[in-house]
Amino acid sequence: MGSTSFFVTYMLPGALAFIMFGLGLSLTIADFTRVLRFPKSVLLGLICQILLLPLLGLGICHLFGLSSEFSIGIMILAASPGGVTANLFSHLARGDVALNLTLTAINSVLAAVTLPLIVNFSLIYFSEGEQSIGLQFKKTIEVFFIVLVPVLFGMLGKKYFPKFAGKMDKPVRIFSFLFLLLIIAGALLNEKHRILYSLSQVGIPVLLFNILSLAIGYILPLLAKVKYKEAIAISMEVGIHNGTLAVYVALSLLNSYNFALPAAVYSIFMFITAAIFSLILIKRNKEVVYAD
Repeated sequence: MGSTSFFVTYMLPGALAFIMFGLGLSLTIADFTRVLRFPKSVLLGLICQILLLPLLGLGICHLFGLSSEFSIGIMILAASPGGVTANLFSHLARGDVALNLTLTAINSVLAAVTLPLIVNFSLIYFSEGEQSIGLQFKKTIEVFFIVLVPVLFGMLGKKYFPKFAGKMDKPVRIFSFLFLLLIIAGALLNEKHRILYSLSQVGIPVLLFNILSLAIGYILPLLAKVKYKEAIAISMEVGIHNGTLAVYVALSLLNSYNFALPAAVYSIFMFITAAIFSLILIKRNKEVVYAD
Protein backbone atom coordinates (compact mmCIF):
# COMPACT_ATOMS: atom_id res chain seq x y z
CA MET A 1 0.00 0.00 0.00
CA GLY A 2 3.05 2.28 0.14
CA SER A 3 2.60 3.24 -3.53
CA THR A 4 -0.92 4.38 -2.78
CA SER A 5 0.00 6.66 0.16
CA PHE A 6 -0.30 9.80 -2.00
CA PHE A 7 -3.71 8.62 -3.20
CA VAL A 8 -4.90 7.90 0.35
CA THR A 9 -3.45 11.04 1.93
CA TYR A 10 -4.29 13.65 -0.69
CA MET A 11 -6.30 12.47 -3.69
CA LEU A 12 -9.04 10.54 -1.88
CA PRO A 13 -9.89 13.24 0.72
CA GLY A 14 -9.65 15.94 -1.96
CA ALA A 15 -11.92 14.04 -4.35
CA LEU A 16 -14.43 13.32 -1.58
CA ALA A 17 -14.46 17.00 -0.55
CA PHE A 18 -15.08 17.97 -4.18
CA ILE A 19 -17.93 15.46 -4.48
CA MET A 20 -19.52 16.74 -1.27
CA PHE A 21 -19.06 20.32 -2.51
CA GLY A 22 -20.81 19.36 -5.74
CA LEU A 23 -23.61 17.81 -3.67
CA GLY A 24 -23.96 21.10 -1.81
CA LEU A 25 -24.27 22.94 -5.14
CA SER A 26 -27.50 21.01 -5.76
CA LEU A 27 -28.99 21.76 -2.31
CA THR A 28 -30.92 24.69 -0.89
CA ILE A 29 -32.47 25.46 2.48
CA ALA A 30 -35.76 24.31 0.94
CA ASP A 31 -34.33 20.78 0.73
CA PHE A 32 -34.19 20.75 4.53
CA THR A 33 -37.54 22.45 5.14
CA ARG A 34 -39.25 20.24 2.57
CA VAL A 35 -39.46 17.61 5.29
CA LEU A 36 -42.75 19.29 6.24
CA ARG A 37 -44.10 18.33 2.82
CA PHE A 38 -42.89 14.71 2.98
CA PRO A 39 -42.94 13.91 6.73
CA LYS A 40 -43.84 10.23 6.38
CA SER A 41 -41.53 9.60 3.42
CA VAL A 42 -38.56 11.36 5.01
CA LEU A 43 -39.08 9.46 8.27
CA LEU A 44 -39.29 6.14 6.43
CA GLY A 45 -36.17 6.96 4.43
CA LEU A 46 -34.23 7.85 7.57
CA ILE A 47 -35.42 4.70 9.37
CA CYS A 48 -34.23 2.58 6.43
CA GLN A 49 -30.92 4.41 6.15
CA ILE A 50 -29.94 4.86 9.77
CA LEU A 51 -31.57 1.85 11.49
CA LEU A 52 -32.49 -0.93 9.06
CA LEU A 53 -29.37 -0.88 6.86
CA PRO A 54 -26.90 -1.35 9.76
CA LEU A 55 -29.14 -4.14 11.10
CA LEU A 56 -29.25 -5.69 7.64
CA GLY A 57 -25.46 -5.43 7.37
CA LEU A 58 -25.05 -7.01 10.79
CA GLY A 59 -27.36 -9.88 9.83
CA ILE A 60 -25.53 -10.54 6.56
CA CYS A 61 -22.15 -10.56 8.32
CA HIS A 62 -23.40 -13.23 10.73
CA LEU A 63 -25.30 -15.19 8.08
CA PHE A 64 -22.19 -15.62 5.92
CA GLY A 65 -19.74 -15.83 8.83
CA LEU A 66 -17.56 -13.07 7.38
CA SER A 67 -14.18 -12.19 8.83
CA SER A 68 -13.98 -9.26 11.25
CA GLU A 69 -12.30 -7.05 8.61
CA PHE A 70 -14.91 -7.70 5.92
CA SER A 71 -17.70 -7.34 8.50
CA ILE A 72 -16.39 -3.93 9.57
CA GLY A 73 -16.14 -2.96 5.89
CA ILE A 74 -19.78 -3.85 5.29
CA MET A 75 -20.85 -1.88 8.36
CA ILE A 76 -18.91 1.18 7.15
CA LEU A 77 -20.76 0.82 3.86
CA ALA A 78 -24.12 0.44 5.64
CA ALA A 79 -23.44 3.61 7.64
CA SER A 80 -22.56 5.68 4.57
CA PRO A 81 -25.33 7.97 3.26
CA GLY A 82 -26.78 7.87 -0.23
CA GLY A 83 -24.49 8.87 -3.07
CA VAL A 84 -24.84 11.68 -5.59
CA THR A 85 -25.75 9.06 -8.21
CA ALA A 86 -28.93 8.18 -6.31
CA ASN A 87 -30.52 11.40 -7.55
CA LEU A 88 -29.62 10.55 -11.14
CA PHE A 89 -31.08 7.04 -11.02
CA SER A 90 -34.18 8.37 -9.27
CA HIS A 91 -34.63 10.86 -12.10
CA LEU A 92 -34.21 8.11 -14.72
CA ALA A 93 -36.76 5.89 -12.95
CA ARG A 94 -39.22 8.80 -12.60
CA GLY A 95 -38.87 9.02 -8.84
CA ASP A 96 -39.50 12.14 -6.77
CA VAL A 97 -36.10 13.85 -7.09
CA ALA A 98 -37.16 16.62 -4.69
CA LEU A 99 -37.53 13.96 -2.00
CA ASN A 100 -34.11 12.56 -2.96
CA LEU A 101 -32.55 15.96 -2.46
CA THR A 102 -34.23 16.28 0.94
CA LEU A 103 -33.09 12.82 2.06
CA THR A 104 -29.56 13.44 0.73
CA ALA A 105 -29.38 16.77 2.56
CA ILE A 106 -30.58 15.36 5.89
CA ASN A 107 -28.57 12.13 5.62
CA SER A 108 -25.38 14.02 4.80
CA VAL A 109 -25.77 16.08 7.97
CA LEU A 110 -26.74 13.11 10.15
CA ALA A 111 -23.91 10.97 8.73
CA ALA A 112 -21.38 13.29 10.36
CA VAL A 113 -22.69 11.87 13.66
CA THR A 114 -24.13 8.44 12.84
CA LEU A 115 -21.20 7.23 10.70
CA PRO A 116 -18.58 7.54 13.49
CA LEU A 117 -21.01 5.94 15.98
CA ILE A 118 -21.72 2.91 13.77
CA VAL A 119 -18.05 2.55 12.80
CA ASN A 120 -16.96 2.66 16.45
CA PHE A 121 -19.61 0.09 17.36
CA SER A 122 -18.45 -2.18 14.52
CA LEU A 123 -14.78 -1.93 15.45
CA ILE A 124 -15.58 -2.97 19.02
CA TYR A 125 -18.25 -5.58 18.16
CA PHE A 126 -16.22 -7.41 15.50
CA SER A 127 -12.81 -7.09 17.17
CA GLU A 128 -13.37 -10.53 18.75
CA GLY A 129 -11.10 -9.86 21.67
CA GLU A 130 -8.48 -8.09 19.54
CA GLN A 131 -7.31 -4.70 20.68
CA SER A 132 -9.39 -1.97 19.12
CA ILE A 133 -9.18 1.73 19.86
CA GLY A 134 -12.07 2.60 17.60
CA LEU A 135 -12.42 5.71 15.49
CA GLN A 136 -10.51 8.33 17.48
CA PHE A 137 -12.04 11.69 18.33
CA LYS A 138 -9.68 13.47 15.93
CA LYS A 139 -10.79 11.19 13.11
CA THR A 140 -14.44 11.69 14.06
CA ILE A 141 -13.98 15.45 13.72
CA GLU A 142 -12.31 14.81 10.35
CA VAL A 143 -15.42 12.93 9.16
CA PHE A 144 -17.54 15.87 10.34
CA PHE A 145 -15.49 18.38 8.36
CA ILE A 146 -14.99 16.30 5.22
CA VAL A 147 -18.75 15.68 5.01
CA LEU A 148 -20.33 18.92 6.19
CA VAL A 149 -17.97 21.80 5.39
CA PRO A 150 -17.80 21.18 1.60
CA VAL A 151 -21.60 20.74 1.53
CA LEU A 152 -22.06 24.08 3.30
CA PHE A 153 -19.68 25.83 0.88
CA GLY A 154 -21.56 24.23 -2.02
CA MET A 155 -24.87 25.50 -0.67
CA LEU A 156 -23.42 29.00 -0.36
CA GLY A 157 -22.25 28.72 -3.96
CA LYS A 158 -25.75 27.65 -5.01
CA LYS A 159 -27.25 30.65 -3.22
CA TYR A 160 -24.86 33.36 -4.35
CA PHE A 161 -23.60 31.94 -7.67
CA PRO A 162 -26.60 30.03 -9.12
CA LYS A 163 -25.25 30.02 -12.70
CA PHE A 164 -21.97 28.48 -11.54
CA ALA A 165 -23.89 25.88 -9.52
CA GLY A 166 -25.97 24.97 -12.56
CA LYS A 167 -22.89 24.55 -14.75
CA MET A 168 -21.10 22.40 -12.16
CA ASP A 169 -23.96 19.93 -11.58
CA LYS A 170 -23.26 17.64 -14.54
CA PRO A 171 -19.43 17.71 -14.26
CA VAL A 172 -19.63 16.76 -10.57
CA ARG A 173 -21.91 13.81 -11.33
CA ILE A 174 -19.54 12.63 -14.07
CA PHE A 175 -16.52 13.11 -11.79
CA SER A 176 -18.19 11.15 -8.97
CA PHE A 177 -18.86 8.24 -11.33
CA LEU A 178 -15.38 8.32 -12.87
CA PHE A 179 -13.67 8.54 -9.49
CA LEU A 180 -15.53 5.45 -8.30
CA LEU A 181 -14.37 3.68 -11.46
CA LEU A 182 -10.84 4.86 -10.68
CA ILE A 183 -11.02 3.34 -7.20
CA ILE A 184 -12.22 0.04 -8.62
CA ALA A 185 -9.63 0.06 -11.43
CA GLY A 186 -6.86 0.92 -8.97
CA ALA A 187 -7.88 -1.94 -6.71
CA LEU A 188 -7.97 -4.36 -9.64
CA LEU A 189 -4.56 -3.29 -10.97
CA ASN A 190 -2.59 -2.90 -7.74
CA GLU A 191 -4.22 -5.59 -5.63
CA LYS A 192 -5.79 -7.91 -8.21
CA HIS A 193 -5.14 -11.06 -6.19
CA ARG A 194 -6.66 -9.52 -3.09
CA ILE A 195 -9.67 -8.07 -4.94
CA LEU A 196 -10.32 -11.44 -6.59
CA TYR A 197 -10.13 -13.08 -3.18
CA SER A 198 -12.48 -10.47 -1.73
CA LEU A 199 -14.93 -11.03 -4.58
CA SER A 200 -14.97 -14.74 -3.75
CA GLN A 201 -15.43 -13.98 -0.06
CA VAL A 202 -17.79 -10.98 -0.01
CA GLY A 203 -19.18 -10.87 -3.57
CA ILE A 204 -22.42 -12.68 -2.76
CA PRO A 205 -22.94 -11.02 0.68
CA VAL A 206 -22.35 -7.56 -0.79
CA LEU A 207 -24.60 -8.21 -3.79
CA LEU A 208 -27.32 -9.47 -1.45
CA PHE A 209 -26.88 -6.39 0.73
CA ASN A 210 -27.24 -4.18 -2.36
CA ILE A 211 -30.37 -5.92 -3.65
CA LEU A 212 -32.03 -6.02 -0.22
CA SER A 213 -31.21 -2.33 0.33
CA LEU A 214 -33.00 -1.41 -2.89
CA ALA A 215 -35.90 -3.75 -2.04
CA ILE A 216 -36.35 -2.49 1.53
CA GLY A 217 -36.26 1.12 0.36
CA TYR A 218 -38.94 0.34 -2.22
CA ILE A 219 -41.27 -2.13 -0.50
CA LEU A 220 -41.45 -0.61 2.98
CA PRO A 221 -42.69 2.80 1.73
CA LEU A 222 -45.26 1.09 -0.53
CA LEU A 223 -46.52 -0.91 2.45
CA ALA A 224 -46.76 2.38 4.36
CA LYS A 225 -48.85 3.69 1.44
CA VAL A 226 -46.65 6.59 0.38
CA LYS A 227 -46.81 7.78 -3.23
CA TYR A 228 -45.19 5.54 -5.81
CA LYS A 229 -42.74 8.22 -6.99
CA GLU A 230 -41.64 8.75 -3.39
CA ALA A 231 -41.07 5.00 -2.92
CA ILE A 232 -38.75 5.05 -5.96
CA ALA A 233 -36.83 7.98 -4.51
CA ILE A 234 -36.39 6.29 -1.13
CA SER A 235 -35.27 3.05 -2.77
CA MET A 236 -32.54 4.78 -4.77
CA GLU A 237 -31.41 6.78 -1.75
CA VAL A 238 -31.19 3.66 0.43
CA GLY A 239 -29.77 1.34 -2.24
CA ILE A 240 -27.04 3.57 -3.72
CA HIS A 241 -24.37 4.47 -1.19
CA ASN A 242 -21.58 7.02 -1.17
CA GLY A 243 -18.89 4.46 -1.91
CA THR A 244 -16.18 7.11 -2.00
CA LEU A 245 -16.98 8.13 1.58
CA ALA A 246 -16.87 4.49 2.72
CA VAL A 247 -13.48 3.99 1.03
CA TYR A 248 -12.22 7.24 2.55
CA VAL A 249 -13.16 6.12 6.08
CA ALA A 250 -11.54 2.71 5.54
CA LEU A 251 -8.29 3.89 3.94
CA SER A 252 -7.66 7.40 5.26
CA LEU A 253 -9.11 7.14 8.77
CA LEU A 254 -8.68 3.45 9.65
CA ASN A 255 -5.66 2.67 7.45
CA SER A 256 -7.11 -0.65 6.35
CA TYR A 257 -7.29 -1.79 2.74
CA ASN A 258 -9.40 -4.80 3.77
CA PHE A 259 -12.03 -2.53 5.33
CA ALA A 260 -12.33 -0.78 1.95
CA LEU A 261 -12.82 -3.95 -0.12
CA PRO A 262 -16.58 -4.40 0.53
CA ALA A 263 -17.20 -0.80 -0.61
CA ALA A 264 -15.08 -1.37 -3.75
CA VAL A 265 -17.00 -4.58 -4.52
CA TYR A 266 -20.31 -2.84 -3.77
CA SER A 267 -19.41 -0.06 -6.20
CA ILE A 268 -18.97 -2.66 -8.94
CA PHE A 269 -22.46 -4.04 -8.32
CA MET A 270 -24.56 -1.00 -7.40
CA PHE A 271 -24.55 0.69 -10.80
CA ILE A 272 -25.55 -2.59 -12.48
CA THR A 273 -28.35 -3.42 -10.03
CA ALA A 274 -29.60 0.19 -9.96
CA ALA A 275 -29.67 0.28 -13.77
CA ILE A 276 -31.60 -3.02 -13.96
CA PHE A 277 -33.99 -1.86 -11.23
CA SER A 278 -34.50 1.46 -13.07
CA LEU A 279 -35.38 -0.38 -16.28
CA ILE A 280 -37.93 -2.48 -14.39
CA LEU A 281 -39.43 0.64 -12.84
CA ILE A 282 -39.51 2.49 -16.18
CA LYS A 283 -41.49 -0.40 -17.64
CA ARG A 284 -43.80 -0.40 -14.63
CA ASN A 285 -44.15 3.39 -14.84
CA LYS A 286 -46.13 2.99 -18.03
CA GLU A 287 -48.76 1.08 -16.08
CA VAL A 288 -48.90 3.46 -13.11
CA VAL A 289 -50.89 6.68 -13.01
CA TYR A 290 -49.12 9.20 -10.77
CA ALA A 291 -51.18 11.24 -8.38
CA ASP A 292 -49.38 14.38 -7.34
